[in-house]
Amino acid sequence: MQRRPFLLSTAALLAAPSLQAQTAWATTEQAARGQTVVFNAWGGSERINAYLQWAAAELKAAHGIALTHVKLADTAEFVRRVRAEKAAGRQQGSADLVWINGENFLAMKREGLLFGPWAEALPNFALVDVVGKPTTRIDFAEPVEGLEAPWGMAQLTFYVDTARAPRPAPASLAGLLGWATRHPGRFSYPRPPQFIGSTFLKQALTELSSDRGALSRPFTPEAFARLAPPLWAYLDQLHPQLWRGGKQFPASPAAILQMVADGELAMGLTFNPNEPANQIAAKALPATVQAFQFTAGTLGNTHFVAIPFNARAAAGAQVVANFLLSPRAQARKADLQQWGDPTVLAVDRLPPAERALFSSAAVPGLVEAPAPVWPEPHASWVAPLEAEWLRRYGV
Repeated sequence: MQRRPFLLSTAALLAAPSLQAQTAWATTEQAARGQTVVFNAWGGSERINAYLQWAAAELKAAHGIALTHVKLADTAEFVRRVRAEKAAGRQQGSADLVWINGENFLAMKREGLLFGPWAEALPNFALVDVVGKPTTRIDFAEPVEGLEAPWGMAQLTFYVDTARAPRPAPASLAGLLGWATRHPGRFSYPRPPQFIGSTFLKQALTELSSDRGALSRPFTPEAFARLAPPLWAYLDQLHPQLWRGGKQFPASPAAILQMVADGELAMGLTFNPNEPANQIAAKALPATVQAFQFTAGTLGNTHFVAIPFNARAAAGAQVVANFLLSPRAQARKADLQQWGDPTVLAVDRLPPAERALFSSAAVPGLVEAPAPVWPEPHASWVAPLEAEWLRRYGV
């Protein structure tokens, strides 16, 4: 029985590829067969690890590819490793694909550590909602330029146990300060440079900024000196109202989630709008927890997969990335019972049968009124922001 390119028919319905593109992709698929693809990806979630095990089985069956998940604690470790491989002249590297975005992508792009461009040549890239979700082509204000393929969406989201802190939930940073003052010790954020903690800083910097356009441009000391003071003034007011008076900060979002579950905190935060609903379904949070976003907007971005410059299995990595963009893989990833990570696809443009894969019933804990997505500051702002936070509050 002759095999057909995996889900290529769906892409063809939306943007018929040229004969040359079809031939090139068939060549890539042929080269990928039998390859082992080493995928470096964060390994701190059992749900995500299980999802990747499912993907590995599907890729093995459809393409003869062996997908190996190397679990990372911090993607910066991966960047340092590839940088060292380049310095040593290693043209056959230790990884073929990486889960990445933000400052790690910026560093690899600037230092020539990435293979490509390749992402927009994937057949399933035609399904991506590049108009409604512009961060699928802009990563922390840095143009992607085909060097990474979008995988999922994220948006800063808060959640509150309404049994311990009745509504209304805060609708802005000012509202959060008022809430924290009325409920002292019941909220905190992870200690930067943990990425959710840093995201909270960027949210506050953006919301309080008098010149958001400057945040989308590369960092300069002059712009930082002009725009950061309102952030520090706000944190100076907020910190005394936080858990342990803002003298200590939880290590991770997982720690905060457990503290909300235990009743030590009444409010937490996440970068996955579906996580509160996921945790309620898993009985890790009570059904009285409600997710919310600030009315005017919260920071959001896209997370991606990229191929190192010295990948041994670049063809296989492209086939893996194309599979991860398929409606079936994206729908499973978005399923609250599996992972609950929002899709990058334009679901409303899919054929009915594939659109139906994304339908789900309302469940407790979902965001009731989704807010606009604000773009991330340029990735070059992250390190200076974290360094100054640590200088002021990290002791």
